Amino acid sequence: MELNLKAGASATECVRVEDDRCIGFMGEAARVYSTPSMVSDVEYACLRLIQKHLPEEQSSVGMHVSIDHLAPTPLGCEVEIAVTVSAVEGRKVTLDARVSDAAEIVGSGVHVRYVIDVARQARRIAEKRKRLESRV
Repeated sequence: MELNLKAGASATECVRVEDDRCIGFMGEAARVYSTPSMVSDVEYACLRLIQKHLPEEQSSVGMHVSIDHLAPTPLGCEVEIAVTVSAVEGRKVTLDARVSDAAEIVGSGVHVRYVIDVARQARRIAEKRKRLESRV
């Protein structure tokens, strides 16, 4: 499968750090962008970038995520998520990510995704569900 996606392709998205993207375990004064939200936002930014280069019957799934959360971003602030394709090896796509707020870089890392055929993946999931249900 030849992908219409090359190293260097990039996208930038902005996200407001709302309450549902914040930690809550340190009290109201310390409500900041959570690491799980950062990972999710990076993953979805990468998905949307890749999806622009795929036909409708294909998508991509995450294989690996490595994100360093470097600094806090307070509730109500905005972060910019910049993702860039660093390598395309067959159906494996590696992307670099940088997350910044208005003051500094707050996160950086690498995300690896794998391009799949959606119908084939749905069949594989259905088959696995049957195998799992037969074990109950």
